[in-house]
Amino acid sequence: MSTPEYASSVATTEIEFRKALDAVYENIAVAAERVGRDPREIRLLPVSKTVSEERMRAAHAAGMAAFGENKVQEAEGKAEAMSDLGAHWAVIGPLQSNKTRNVAEFAHEFQALDRIRIARRLDGQLKEFDRTLEVFVQVNASGEETKSGLEPRQVEDFLEQLQEFENLQVKGLMTMAFHSDDETVIRESFIMLRDIRDDIRERRPELIGDGELSMGMSNDYMIAIEEGSTVVRVGSAIFGERDYSN
Repeated sequence: MSTPEYASSVATTEIEFRKALDAVYENIAVAAERVGRDPREIRLLPVSKTVSEERMRAAHAAGMAAFGENKVQEAEGKAEAMSDLGAHWAVIGPLQSNKTRNVAEFAHEFQALDRIRIARRLDGQLKEFDRTLEVFVQVNASGEETKSGLEPRQVEDFLEQLQEFENLQVKGLMTMAFHSDDETVIRESFIMLRDIRDDIRERRPELIGDGELSMGMSNDYMIAIEEGSTVVRVGSAIFGERDYSN
């Protein structure tokens, strides 16, 4: 069953964010228990794109210790402005070459790695900053031309090439399903990513790190959990509908 795409209201206070978080965690538990999984196996990554610093501080007070952002410039500005919170910052959108240094300097996690050129730049710049970066390899499991990510047949070779980069810590794979009301179509993408992970983990476990699966967003995270997701990237179900006016 797909999940609501938007929270019932736009949370602004700590109390409102606690309610929104409770609702999401309840859904995570229901989906996990439906397939015999421990809900504690699933990490919630709140996606805070377009959300103001004031609201994010209220969200942090409600218990959010990590934030995912699509745009590097927005993420970096927020990380600097809220450095006192000690939050975990994840960049989850495509990365251009001219932004790798920024990510190497402030981010803890990058979930859209699909080019060796970007991996090489990140690794070199991370060395300069004496830092490491957790990375997820993005796979285009839906086969849509509009989506970024590797083709499934490219994943193993790409993971093998990543072995040379000491400052990149491969955590697993990431994908996005079709934005669809057809549950069967949505599941197919998640099942494909899980099968790729399972195959590589069985034959070449040294390539896949922890073998995590980052899949599932606000409209489909319960389905993703049923199919093995270990990280769900949930934004509008927590923060409400996005404000793109600024």
